[in-house]
Amino acid sequence: MSTNTMSSNLESETFREFFENWLVEQNQYLSELISLAKANDADPTTCSNDVDMLIKRVMECYEHYYKVKSDWIDQDALAMLKPTWISSLEDTFLWLGGWRPSMAFHLLYSKSGLQLEGRLSELIHGLSTGDLADLSYEQIMETDTLQRATIKKEREISEKMAKYQETIADPSMVELAHVASESKRERGESSGECMTRMEEQLTVALGRREDGLKEIVKMADELRLTTLKEIAGILTKSQTVHFFIAAAELHLRIHEWGLQRDCGRRSKEPN
Repeated sequence: MSTNTMSSNLESETFREFFENWLVEQNQYLSELISLAKANDADPTTCSNDVDMLIKRVMECYEHYYKVKSDWIDQDALAMLKPTWISSLEDTFLWLGGWRPSMAFHLLYSKSGLQLEGRLSELIHGLSTGDLADLSYEQIMETDTLQRATIKKEREISEKMAKYQETIADPSMVELAHVASESKRERGESSGECMTRMEEQLTVALGRREDGLKEIVKMADELRLTTLKEIAGILTKSQTVHFFIAAAELHLRIHEWGLQRDCGRRSKEPN
């Protein structure tokens, strides 16, 4: 399924369905990336147009994901922060509804180190490997600068989220909670009129806060996508292929292991 043909209609497709379809597409791209990396390893003269086109399509796949997610954030930001379509393992490592942008640098350095160990003899003899073992001094310095800037932006967004969370106890919410409690004591728990009025006021109060939440989650997603693009901008085309392979493998396998773990835990629960 291509990015251009994948459905993103909010009325005909839930985000869970979109996400599952997107994983299938990511897995298809992973196969293409691995095939291209192997072909390039066997013959470094592999057509650069093929590499450029595949990188472009993979990046468009990520862009499409965040565009659709943005539309769903507008519809229900709270649901996007507590996704039910991922495993409890994945949920443990979430930062504002997704992966932490600075994690991309740990992924890059980890894969670079592993490939360096595997191709050390080639590098010693002055041969270029074309993968992440072959990072230049200039690339490492650029990556370090980008990592520092990304961490700074992460902290700024986290601080915005912390301030947003504190608004749940601001004077307007405390007053609303007090008025609702007083009304229930005076009119009784079953007063439909009281509950309806309080629910309307609560809806208005939470609605104003959810607008701020949408902005914060979108900022986090924008940083995630920007980080991917900027890392790809530092790497060579062949290195970008290897980076995309590592990113897809980690994402797909963590998702798979998490679902298996959750399934195993449920099977052990008493009936």
